[in-house]
Amino acid sequence: MILFKELFGTFAGQLSLAVILFIIGMAVFFVRMFLKKIAAGE
Repeated sequence: MILFKELFGTFAGQLSLAVILFIIGMAVFFVRMFLKKIAAGE
C-alpha cells in the first residue's frame, strides 16, 4: 500500500492517472457517438 501511495503521491503518477482517465473518457464518448450513429442510420 505504501508503494501505491508513493506512485500517486508524485506529480508523474498523478499525471499518468489523469491521462488514463482522459483516454477512458474519450473511448466512452466515441462509443456512445458510434452507437447513436448506428441507431440513426437504421
